[in-house]
Amino acid sequence: MACRYGRGADHPIRAPRYTTDMTDAEWQAIRPLMPWPAWLHGNGGRPEKYCRRLIMDAIRYVVDNGIKWRNLPTDFLAPWRTVPLDLHALVARR
Repeated sequence: MACRYGRGADHPIRAPRYTTDMTDAEWQAIRPLMPWPAWLHGNGGRPEKYCRRLIMDAIRYVVDNGIKWRNLPTDFLAPWRTVPLDLHALVARR
C-alpha cells in the first residue's frame, strides 16, 4: 500500500536478495530526498506503478554490476524499460 504513494514502503515487497539492495537505514536516509509525486499535490497524473525503493535497488544493481538495463534480473518487480524512465523522471523533478 505504501508504494502506492510513490515514495516506497518501509518494508519492500521483494525480499532483499542482492548485496546492492538498500538496507532500511539507507532507505530512510534517501527517502526524504525523493520528490513527492505530482498527483499527491493535485497536479494530475496517476499513481506510480512501481515502488521507488525497488527502482533505486534496480539502479544500484545496474551501476554496481556494470550491466545493461535489459539484463536486469527478472525478479526485480519493475520491468527493465521502467527503471531508466523513472530515473530520468526523478532527475528532471529535482
